[in-house]
Amino acid sequence: MEKDLFGINRWKINLHTHTTRSDGSRTPEEVAEIYKKAGYDVIAVTDHWKYHESGEIGGLRILAGAEYNIGGGNAGTGVYHILGIGCSREPDLAGTAGPQEIIDEVHRCKGLAVLAHPAWSLNTAQQAAKLSGIDATEIYNSVSDAGESSRPYSGDFVDTAACQGLFYSLLADDDAHFYDGSDETKAWIMLEAGENASDEELLRAIREEKFYATQGPEIHIRREKNEVTVNCSPVSRISFFSNAVWAPERGHRGNGLTKAVCHVEPWETFIRAEVTDAQGKMAWSRVIRLV
Repeated sequence: MEKDLFGINRWKINLHTHTTRSDGSRTPEEVAEIYKKAGYDVIAVTDHWKYHESGEIGGLRILAGAEYNIGGGNAGTGVYHILGIGCSREPDLAGTAGPQEIIDEVHRCKGLAVLAHPAWSLNTAQQAAKLSGIDATEIYNSVSDAGESSRPYSGDFVDTAACQGLFYSLLADDDAHFYDGSDETKAWIMLEAGENASDEELLRAIREEKFYATQGPEIHIRREKNEVTVNCSPVSRISFFSNAVWAPERGHRGNGLTKAVCHVEPWETFIRAEVTDAQGKMAWSRVIRLV
């Protein structure tokens, strides 16, 4: 657990991890050791169609999880990978279940339904609009830049979805499979929660978007009327994204930047921010609805 720029406790969490129970190359015990050594407080073990209950492995906190992938490998016919995080029991799902059925069952189990790596899956905002109840999506997925089509970043999906009124919490996850230095301990969320938070309290904090997604930098965003401010650890770039395709004050570059401000127009419907440090590591804010 770490304190942020404002002295608030933050949990370091990865919500997408694979083991030898499905197609990962390391056992659950080995995975827990890797993440514990890297300073993580919690991970979710999310093997394909293999529910893992909450608990502890080797002294590392584990949130219940599984990944339900459907659609094969042809994005032209629709590929959906949905994480069920924090379920109170194993979801009752057949291998023939569709994406909406998976989302609904995850919710019946009191879990979070996460649309994983939409850029990797070539998911579109039009596809997402047909699904009800997606709680979050991955704006960054580490393994998708480790030989898995080189589509780790889903910012375009996030923004086009928001233009259609679809607002999702934004996670950064590893989706680690290989554990060869390419996909493990690369991306995570920093969650605001009490030192002794229960699983339910951690899930509530995620639902309330009390976190930022990151590869290392720290980012905080706030809005006061038409002014949006980002505070962050020292970075070389701060960028704002909205439904405006051109607007002033949206891109800031320099050395050791720790703050940026932009003013939104009355017709803008959402805004979010990203920062990039001198090493190219990024962090992502939540999406703020403006209307």
